[in-house]
Parts: sequence; structure tokens; C-alpha cells
Amino acid sequence: MKIVVVGGGVAGLVTALSLHAAGTTPLVFESARELHAVGVGINLLPHAVRELTELGLGDALDAIALLPERLVYCDRQGRRIWEEPLGLKAGYRWPQYSVHRGELQMLLLDAVRTRIGPDAIRTGMAFERFEHQEPGAAAHFVDRHTGSSVVIEADVLVGADGIDSRLRAQLHPGEGAPRGNGVQMWRGMSRYPHILGGRAIVVAGGRPGDKFVAYPVDDPAVEGGPTLMNWVLEIRRPEPPEGLDRSNRPIPTAEVLAELSGWDLPWVDLPELIRNSTDVYEYPMVDRNPLPRWSFGRVTLVGDAAHPMYPMGMNGGSQSIVDARVLAWALSQHDDPVRALEQYENLRREPLNQLVLANRELGPEKIIALAEEIGGPVPAEQATAVSQGYKQLAGCTTAVLNSRDSWSVSPVGP
Repeated sequence: MKIVVVGGGVAGLVTALSLHAAGTTPLVFESARELHAVGVGINLLPHAVRELTELGLGDALDAIALLPERLVYCDRQGRRIWEEPLGLKAGYRWPQYSVHRGELQMLLLDAVRTRIGPDAIRTGMAFERFEHQEPGAAAHFVDRHTGSSVVIEADVLVGADGIDSRLRAQLHPGEGAPRGNGVQMWRGMSRYPHILGGRAIVVAGGRPGDKFVAYPVDDPAVEGGPTLMNWVLEIRRPEPPEGLDRSNRPIPTAEVLAELSGWDLPWVDLPELIRNSTDVYEYPMVDRNPLPRWSFGRVTLVGDAAHPMYPMGMNGGSQSIVDARVLAWALSQHDDPVRALEQYENLRREPLNQLVLANRELGPEKIIALAEEIGGPVPAEQATAVSQGYKQLAGCTTAVLNSRDSWSVSPVGP
């Protein structure tokens, strides 16, 4: 079976690795002419780490990532309002990882080229459109190196091309641009010592647009020394008449420092953190409305192409990895790819649609908003209910994840 994956990000590369582990030889087509280790931090929750571990990537991931141990919610003055353990400390059989997104992508890219072959991913191939045909689909690309048109026939076509997916746009014409909530996220990586005692993910502030997030992606070379710290500062801006600027524009340090006047977090020197950053970029907080359908015939979507969501609960990238594994498993269960894609969608679409909507209502960060409303820490029973309710919705409570069957399949042939 010839499976073509559109998009060489985390979702596309894990899809390729999962399909290969299930006995197929997928091809990945990526629009960028070259892939480099760019980006900022990302958190991989235990349900994603389980899938990467079962793909044989656990040791390689451990070598480039850090295991956060605590999630700490604070108010705007830095006072703790909720704290919970993460990963192994929370009783999961798999850890949680904080990692540089670019390094993660390079790890996955190397695995694809090593396991499937050096030609398994073709860069500089911009997806244009597809046509249904018997028995699959014909995908049309523009080779950005030469300008020529290329048509690739596939038995199954998978769109892993992100929130601005052209494949999704063809499946759902007229959907329009992603929807924003008026929040701009300023993101950077800085050399700065661990905060709040070490391996902590810290979220401070109130509602979206009034929030600061920080977590390390590695340990310092010497105790108390600087480490690589991912940080996010959210600000609220009215949307301009011409629409959202999604160019990921660089933000001058002076502009960021000017926004810090109302912040007073005693456990971090925010101006120093900002000044130590290499680059700062602006990302509007956007998502898309849940879809009534992902799969059409032998064409389907995974990851942000299927369910882009606000970054609450650290779930976007992790759920993309689970998508890839479930898709490969479903294709291994049926001789008819159409039935396989239907099963994949039945397993994934509605829970992910509910998660998109939950993130619009703050997800687990509702705890911070509740603390703001009552003017102090949220009662433990109430905060636990919010946290556990979100994990149940995401399918990642310790009981569920530690006990469910694996999505791994035995290869059926070369």
C-alpha cells in the first residue's frame, strides 16, 4: 500500500514512523526546502511519550529532553495557588518531557531516514490539491526547487500540514482563516537558571492575555547555573481591520520589557530573562472550529490539520502523536483503507473536538481563573476535579493510560 503524508512536522514524521512500524513504506512530502532545528519548547505528555517509546525512540528522546516534575500555577504576584506532580512523579508508567521542538523534529527526521530510507521524505514539495481516483488519490505538488508540477498517486493520502492545511481547505472549502481570541503570545528561549526549585513548569497570571509561562528544556551544567528556558508572555491586542498578523514577526526586546511593568514575580527576574533571550517572536493564539468529518474516501487528516487547539493543557502536539499511532493501527486492521479511515476517525474525532472546545474554556488553566475570581487558592477538591476532568477528556488519566492496550502492531510484510 502506497501512503503519502503531506507535511514533515512532528505529526507527519510520527505518522510515517508509525506506518512503517505497521509494515508499510510511506512517503513524506514537505513544503520547506530544508528542515532545520528551529522553534521553541514543547511538552510531550505521558500519552505521547508512551507512543514514541513503543516506536523505539524512548532512549533517543530521553537524551535530548528534560523530565519536568511539577506543574505550578501562580497568581500575578507569584503566589502559588495550585501544584501537582507530572509524569513518573504522578504515577504514570511513562515520563513527561520538555524539549526543544526543533531538536524533537530532527530526532524524528533522522529516524525516518534511517528506518525508511534517505528518500522517504522529499523537501521543497508544496502541496497544491488532490483528486479522488480509483483506488486512491492523486496528489499534486509544486517542486519549489525547479518550479515544475509533480503528481503522486497514493492508495491513502494523509494531511499532516498543520493549522493552515491546504488539504483540509480542499476537504472543507469556505472554512476561512483560523479564529483568534485577541491574545498574542510572545515566545522565546533564554539562558536562565531553573526557577521555583528546579524542574517545574510554571504558569502565572490570570486569563488568556494576562499570563506568563516558563519551563526549562535542559539541566544546567553546574548547579544554579543557566539553562535553556522556554518562556511565553501573553498580551491582549485588538485585532486590526486587515486581520491577524500570523507572520511570526520578531519582537524587539524593548517592546517586551515595556509590557512587564505590571508584573511582579519574586522568583524570576523577568527583565533579565527577556534580555538573555536570543530571539522573541509573536504568535497569535488561534484555533479552528471542530470538523464534522476528517476522512473522505482514502483521504484523511491528522494533528493540527484535523484539530488545531489553543495551547491549554499542553495537549496539541501530544494528541498529534496519538493520532499517528491510531491511524497506523486502524490501517493494519482492515483490507479496505476506507473502512480503516472510518475507524480511525470514530476513535479520534469526537474526543478531539471536545478537547478543542474545552481549551476555549481554559482547559486545566481554569484553576487560575477560579483563583482570580475568589481572590486566593482554589480548594484542593475543586482544583483536583478540574485537573482530573480535563485528563479524562484527553484520555490520559494514569488509570487509563497505564492499563490500556498498545496501539503497536506487528508488521505484516516487508
